[in-house]
Amino acid sequence: MNIKGTGVKSVDEFVKNKFSDNYQEWLSLLPEASKIIYTNPIYVTNWYSIQDAIVTPVQLISSLFYDNNVEKAAIESGRHSAEMALNGIYKIFIKVASPNFIINRTSIIAASYFSSCEIIVIESFTKSARFQIIKFPGIDKIVELRIKGWVEKALEMTGAKKVNININKSLTRNDECSEFSVSWE
Repeated sequence: MNIKGTGVKSVDEFVKNKFSDNYQEWLSLLPEASKIIYTNPIYVTNWYSIQDAIVTPVQLISSLFYDNNVEKAAIESGRHSAEMALNGIYKIFIKVASPNFIINRTSIIAASYFSSCEIIVIESFTKSARFQIIKFPGIDKIVELRIKGWVEKALEMTGAKKVNININKSLTRNDECSEFSVSWE
């Protein structure tokens, strides 16, 4: 499975912005395959190995900066990814979008980040929704949690308050899909 360079760049920027004093240490501790990605230019249109570009680097972020709390590291890096993606050219667009608009476009958004990923919206109501990842070869829990963080931040940027997201089923636990229940005020 591969991820588009935009997602990779967001991890790099996350560490540079949030842990700037330790950025070089993070780079130096990355395994060789990940280090090659992060010490060379990251092209937003290129595809990168999700293991080397996301999973391993976020695991290291977890151990260096989050006391081995992988969930928090993954969610926070996912939130940062949404902020980067939606504060640029899409800033005006996101201000007028509704939470349901974002949820209903998760499959389109996911396809722009991940190769061979399929997401479907099961239900979309005024203050809640459910969506499922039904295809994602080699998905990792870190990727699921980054998606959770991304959706959470994107909804907040549309004005949603008290966003709550639960992952009820998970492809990483051999369920038939990864299912996300989302609610907000």
